[in-house]
Amino acid sequence: MAGCKAQQPPAAYLAGLEVPAAGSEVTMEGVRYKMNAPKGIDPATIKFVEVDHDKCMACGECEAYCPTGVIQEVTEDGYRGVVDPVACVNCGQCLANCPFGAIHEEVSFVGELFEKLKDPETVVVSMPAPAVRYALGECFGLPTGTYVGGQMHAALRKLGFNLIWDTEWTADVTIMEEGTELLERVKHGNMPLPQFTSCCPGWIKFAETFYPDLENNLSTCKSPIAMIGPLAKTYGAEVSGVPAKKMYTVSIMPCIAKKFEGMRPEMEASGYRDIDATITTRELAYMIKMAGIDFTSLPSEDPDPALGMSTGAATIFGTSGGVMEAALRLAYEALSGDKLTNPDIKVVRTHEGIRTAEVPVPNFGTVKVAVASGLDNAAKLCEEVRAGKSPYHFIEIMTCPGGCVNGGGQPLEPGMLQSSLFKSTITKINRRFTRRTVA
Repeated sequence: MAGCKAQQPPAAYLAGLEVPAAGSEVTMEGVRYKMNAPKGIDPATIKFVEVDHDKCMACGECEAYCPTGVIQEVTEDGYRGVVDPVACVNCGQCLANCPFGAIHEEVSFVGELFEKLKDPETVVVSMPAPAVRYALGECFGLPTGTYVGGQMHAALRKLGFNLIWDTEWTADVTIMEEGTELLERVKHGNMPLPQFTSCCPGWIKFAETFYPDLENNLSTCKSPIAMIGPLAKTYGAEVSGVPAKKMYTVSIMPCIAKKFEGMRPEMEASGYRDIDATITTRELAYMIKMAGIDFTSLPSEDPDPALGMSTGAATIFGTSGGVMEAALRLAYEALSGDKLTNPDIKVVRTHEGIRTAEVPVPNFGTVKVAVASGLDNAAKLCEEVRAGKSPYHFIEIMTCPGGCVNGGGQPLEPGMLQSSLFKSTITKINRRFTRRTVA
């Protein structure tokens, strides 16, 4: 099957480009990153985000947005820091909401990825999430929410990616797998109810850390990116004619927590690392700009076949309620034997809080579901399940408010960036005149 350009020279756009060195610090889309691509390290020991005390004003906003309380005061002056990476779910909401731009990322594969793109012997594979294509355009002056999926695929080709595959493909697979699993639980009782979704890595780490007793309630399905990684190096390698050992798979996500997920030691189902690198929407925008690609002038291009096709059900994964809605479509038709006349199940869509619904299914009865946006709300539902008082069949959890579209790896709000630039300057001036030593 066509689509591999492994024998082509590296993209001309990268010729002469100075690659950021390992250990260096680079600012991308208003956020400071350390060029750090860890290998063979337990990701639970890594701080993916950290507070810069030279910029911190001890305002406590990060602590207010932290869903686990892992950001706390670490000095007498009230400066905050991540006190234990094990309890951090790596959601990045602290970073996205810091009014002083004082929080940075400690892990970035960008330098390594540039090197791989320049290497003619490496076949670099792109695997972008649904939400990325609705935010990437903001980094190039387009209105918030503009769909730029076709331009994103074109930009990836110009950067030198050899295989343009797409995580929307396995979002569809997730729907079939998770929906089928729900049917088995409902019809045969072989696993406990309610069933929780398992796509969000921040939620999964939260559940593993704080609610390990609910493990059997979590769907056994991997997330879409954790599915396409091994598929790329097995089925994808077979149909493209590219040996898996030559592939370098790149997860492109709206989410910092996906870096943690990609590094999990069990992500080796293919016999190789399923995901070799993870970058965020911000980092992709930086790479496109560094390469001098005129993003807004790019034509719309399709992904490559084999692992590039998808349906509209995959696209809505990026919003809170989207996974639930897509899975319910499958469950409805399988349980009732009828086709949905209208595939939109808008009652489960939400941007905040907890949304509950009772969906009548012909020939079955009522399917009771809940959708939680944010881990504070997730905890309420988990406590109900733990107490044996949950009335639901299926529960969707998204760590970030409103879902992946508001993930910690998405472009910062323009107002937040402008505020951060101004406030950080004032912070530095204040520090100059207040940090004095008394003889």
